[in-house]
Amino acid sequence: MLTATVMTQIFREGPITAHRIRGAIVVYLLLGLMWSFAYDLIALQFPGAFSFSASLEPGAGSLQAKLTYFSFVTLTTVGYGDITVVHSVARPLVILEALTGQLFPAILIARLVSLEIAHREGKQIPSAKDIQT
Repeated sequence: MLTATVMTQIFREGPITAHRIRGAIVVYLLLGLMWSFAYDLIALQFPGAFSFSASLEPGAGSLQAKLTYFSFVTLTTVGYGDITVVHSVARPLVILEALTGQLFPAILIARLVSLEIAHREGKQIPSAKDIQT
């Protein structure tokens, strides 16, 4: 809910301010945390769904911390390979997160730039509600 609230503030009409840019960064970080909680649920439901390298075996931190690390590595599409997905339930989610990590910043930047240009020129950019009706 917090993510949706921040998104509505980011995409409202008006000039693009530093607060809106910070809000966009917060949304990106919240996406990473949401994915990590989804991975935690999968790991609890399907033990062994993720394979950890020797440096990340038990005792090297909590499962939630490891999955948060994995989530941000996946979201940024760095993919170090020290945590791999083993279970077929988790694979589509990992792919979806990687796609989100690529598309969200691109779409976000394009939208913010178009809002700023429209604000400077005094035009009104149609919202998602206007497009649907």
